[in-house]
Amino acid sequence: MKVLLLSEYQHLEIADLPEPTPGPGEVLVRVAACGICGSDVHGYDGSSGRRIPPIVMGHEAAGRIAAIGAEVKGFAVGDRVTFDSTIYCGACGPCRRGEMNLCDSRQVLGVSCSDYRRAGAFAEYVAVPSRIVYRLPDNLSFAEAAMLEAVAVAVHAVSLAQVSSSSTALVLGAGMIGLLVVQALRVAGCSRVLVADIDSSRLKLAQDVGATAVLSAGAGLIAQVLPLSGGAGVDLAVEAVGRNETVGAAIESVRKGGTVVLVGNISPEVTLPLQKVVTRQIRLQGSCASAGEYPQAMELLSTGAIQVKPLITAVAPLDDGPQWFARLHACEPNLMKVVLTPGVFS
Repeated sequence: MKVLLLSEYQHLEIADLPEPTPGPGEVLVRVAACGICGSDVHGYDGSSGRRIPPIVMGHEAAGRIAAIGAEVKGFAVGDRVTFDSTIYCGACGPCRRGEMNLCDSRQVLGVSCSDYRRAGAFAEYVAVPSRIVYRLPDNLSFAEAAMLEAVAVAVHAVSLAQVSSSSTALVLGAGMIGLLVVQALRVAGCSRVLVADIDSSRLKLAQDVGATAVLSAGAGLIAQVLPLSGGAGVDLAVEAVGRNETVGAAIESVRKGGTVVLVGNISPEVTLPLQKVVTRQIRLQGSCASAGEYPQAMELLSTGAIQVKPLITAVAPLDDGPQWFARLHACEPNLMKVVLTPGVFS
């Protein structure tokens, strides 16, 4: 089968690998669409340490079932499906608590690290456990369905915070997850959503998807936030970048007793202003992937409560993958989500 292979850092090539055979509890999916995640771009250059070559990346995908393992029930060949990016065991303590994203044996599609290697969906076929597979609503295209993983991540992050109709929130980072968090906050009833970024085109997108106000990230951010939050700071800050500066800005921006949800995951370590966190009783909440939010994410997309079409920059053949990765890695302006199509069918 044809795959997009990261054979070495900053080098992707179209290669031919054996088609996977689904195990007893797995289904084989003929991939129709797979989105390029920001984590894939950081894997492409080796900065994340979680895409050790050679590896087929890709975890935001949808397609049709091509074959079914012997123990699989409830699915049929030809079903239009998507699947979670997290492979969980279903039996450990976290899984039994409903925290599948924290599974003791957790693997992620398209990730290769010191603990495991799992081939992803930048390929014509991928085999996945049936327990992470979901049948798609008829009104969702494959390109839109490839966004479901990111939508579920955003919905999960918002679910970890206390949001009410009187809440004011700040989203730091208007990348894909940040823009989806804006919409998830609106769905949760948040009355005011501020968004900060350094890219004016991304801030325009933030306005388009429901931001109350957009702010220029940088040294003067706090001075912009305070007048928009009654002088006390926001109730909630969602950090969707994962860098030292933005984590610090999130902590500075919340009111006493406020909450910071940490979603961004670029830097392995950041500096924590401990005394500010303690004396202002700020809650720091990590958010990892999603934990069962796929059905809700599908409902939100299929009803139009969350919009992803404005965030898709291009839908391109898998063969064009190397060029699109290079453009995304170079931070070319006005690029958001690029969806690659190993197979094109309805």
